[in-house]
Amino acid sequence: MKRKPSLSFWQIWNMSFGFLGIQFGFALQNANVSRIFQTLGGDVDRLAVYWLAAPVTGLVIQPIIGHYSDKTWNRLGRRRPYFLAGALLASAALLFMPNSPSLWVAVGMLWIMDGSINISMEPFRAFVGDMLPSEQRTTGFAMQSFFIGTGAVVASVLPYVLDHWLGIANVADPGEIPPTVKYSFYIGGTVFLLAVLWTIFRTKEYSPEQLHEFEEYERKQLKIEKTVESKTSAELIPAFYRNGSIALIAGLLISFVVFRNDLEKELYIVGGGLTVFGILMFMTALMTSRNAIKNGFVEIFTDMVNMPATMKQLALVQFFTWFALFSMWIYTTPAITSHVYGTSDTSSAIYNEGANWVGVLFGIYNGFSAIVAFLLPVIARHTSRKWTHAIALAIGGVSFLSFSIIKSPELLVVPMLGIGFAWASILSMPYAILTGSLPSNKMGTYMGIFNFFIVIPQILAASILGFFMRKYFDGQAIYALIAGGISMLMAAFSVFIVNDVDSHLAQKKDNS
Repeated sequence: MKRKPSLSFWQIWNMSFGFLGIQFGFALQNANVSRIFQTLGGDVDRLAVYWLAAPVTGLVIQPIIGHYSDKTWNRLGRRRPYFLAGALLASAALLFMPNSPSLWVAVGMLWIMDGSINISMEPFRAFVGDMLPSEQRTTGFAMQSFFIGTGAVVASVLPYVLDHWLGIANVADPGEIPPTVKYSFYIGGTVFLLAVLWTIFRTKEYSPEQLHEFEEYERKQLKIEKTVESKTSAELIPAFYRNGSIALIAGLLISFVVFRNDLEKELYIVGGGLTVFGILMFMTALMTSRNAIKNGFVEIFTDMVNMPATMKQLALVQFFTWFALFSMWIYTTPAITSHVYGTSDTSSAIYNEGANWVGVLFGIYNGFSAIVAFLLPVIARHTSRKWTHAIALAIGGVSFLSFSIIKSPELLVVPMLGIGFAWASILSMPYAILTGSLPSNKMGTYMGIFNFFIVIPQILAASILGFFMRKYFDGQAIYALIAGGISMLMAAFSVFIVNDVDSHLAQKKDNS
């Protein structure tokens, strides 16, 4: 029985390098997909619905990939086979996305592209938990934040650079994707694959036996219990029925209210989602009662009901945080082009100039997050991970709200720096807190389930923001960003209910 060894700076660098490519893909998606949708004829108040493909894909893919990566061990290792499969698929999707011939093909490609990126990304989160001891995990996730920020900077500003520095056309005929966007996606597909291959070939993984030995050391020597509530599937049958009944009844009631009052059809997504979840819970109960428990479906739902208390507490924080982020990714381009540049004509030069500036702003917040990332472990060591995260989210919330009073494109840089500070913490602190409460043999599964609390608020945002845009916001996207700011401030207050299990180790020893 021995302690998990500390890794050097360059070992942590190599194991995190693949995130450079992953975020390259996500940044191109976040900064340009709304632009592609609008160019292909998508209405601004329907953008949230078109974007639904992304969170729904993550909701399904990540727990499945996490569950099976926990159980995988072959010549490539435990997590690395999934790094490779996702990178190959995502690179192909990035090459095809800007060549979509119609709006609905682009929506379908977003589904494929996001699913492929998730196949690579989910195991990277568990990879940190696998490879690093408790005192280095804040540094490990901060390193991922650095590469996420760096990749996103380059990817976000690519259309601007190709236009202003290389003279590639930034305007195309109506209904056509500009060449700057096409070439950006081609570069992104190449970078994605190469960066992930770097991590695959420059790292090696601990075997399941070694991971078990390391966890036994922490349990006995460091007095840290990383166990989840040990109720079996059979013992949880009443909970499955109870949770399923609540979700099913709520889903049907919401759907009835939408139908009865002839509300926007997007609201059926909320009711339908709850209904489907309730049915899945009933299926889990029925399969368990028939002793059909040796399958991934039942195991994932059993683990979800058994999730650690820390994870449940972080769920609320993540909910408010990612509702805000999704509002930003969907509506920043239409908000800034209309509120600051004064146009919504997607074929005009000024609209495309504004859209390119949004890419630059996204690059700024991601670049600043890369710089801030290495300060976060220092701040956390002198305060706590909870205080660090709460302060970062509060700064982000105020920055969102400030968009409503800024009319100068250049001044928009200021709130983007605040969002960058929050983004660095969002990408590291919740995961550093969470991994301290998870057993190694379920690290991937719980990282995948944790993704529920990222994608569910995104699905909710996609369902209700379009409704609010038409019903209350008069089609003005800037109000969606204000709603995001309020949500992020609520996330900041929610941090204080979280129990950070191994915070004492992070404060004393995270000195990588």
